[in-house]
Amino acid sequence: MMRMTVLASGSKGNSTVIASSRTRVLVDAGLSCRELLKRMAIAGEDPTALDAILITHEHQDHVAGLAVLARRLQIPVFFTEPTHRAWVRMLTPRSTMTYAKWLDHVQREKEARAATITASTSTAGLAAQLAAESEAIASISAEAAALNRSDDPNAPLELPIDPDDEELCGAELESAAAQKAALKSDPTHLPAVEYFHSGTRFSIGDIDITPFTIPHDAADPCGFVFESEGIRMALATDLGYMPPNVKSALKRIDVLLLESNHDLEMLRDGPYPWSVKQRVLSRVGHLSNHATAEFLQKDYDGGAAWIVLGHLSESNNAPELARLAAEQALCDQPTLLGNRILLAGQSAPLDPICL
Repeated sequence: MMRMTVLASGSKGNSTVIASSRTRVLVDAGLSCRELLKRMAIAGEDPTALDAILITHEHQDHVAGLAVLARRLQIPVFFTEPTHRAWVRMLTPRSTMTYAKWLDHVQREKEARAATITASTSTAGLAAQLAAESEAIASISAEAAALNRSDDPNAPLELPIDPDDEELCGAELESAAAQKAALKSDPTHLPAVEYFHSGTRFSIGDIDITPFTIPHDAADPCGFVFESEGIRMALATDLGYMPPNVKSALKRIDVLLLESNHDLEMLRDGPYPWSVKQRVLSRVGHLSNHATAEFLQKDYDGGAAWIVLGHLSESNNAPELARLAAEQALCDQPTLLGNRILLAGQSAPLDPICL
């Protein structure tokens, strides 16, 4: 048995649960932790049963609740290494330096170098300091020898506790506590991180996962094929076109979550700035209804019992247009009429698809 539960799909957040009889994986965490837990409760998914979180790429609509959710559930997160690094960079505050701050920084460096040179030329002062330190060491050794006089030759050495040492210990404890607090407040801290590589199969529990590279403007974006107990499910969203490797990966799939992001006319006439429209239409942007329909008509093998259209734009698409384009593509091939089409939305989870 396998189950796909789409919690959210769209430009404001994406997240999907893939489950077998023994393993549950959350693909992307693009909503807040609170909203993800709410959606899972609505869909009948138990968040405490999740085994891992799997990330397709680092864009905000796929990772918004990642760190908080992973820390709360204490589960590992699987990335490609470039995606993890990009996510860390995205969350790490970047300090900016004004010209005045830069001048002040340069002046401080000059003063520090001058002080170092002055100290190194004072040979007499250095010799006096070394002599004083030698006397202090000799004094401590004498005190230790006196305190260690005992009839028992095996008696441990006991030294008096210096108040300064107590202060040092307290400072070390405070430092450790501060480091722990900083770790908790670090926005990139995760319970565990595991890396995978596109094209290399790996497993989480009894689910075999094959990641494949997709064309999108991110560090190392991936789609996935999940397989367990003879059932295969695939997820392919956020891709600008359908390259041969993606077409090949989507063969013999039982449940397919596929992007159908925008209607071409609505996007061209819509409110987005021209630069954003160019990005969406580019080969590292998003699949249009037309592009998805073309794939279904020409390259899809018809194996899926369910096709879920996802990542629909709320501004540049309409559910009825996405459905119509897909249905017309499938109607051109009578053998594909058994495929059932669902539309994943932004505001509510889909009912689980179980096979």
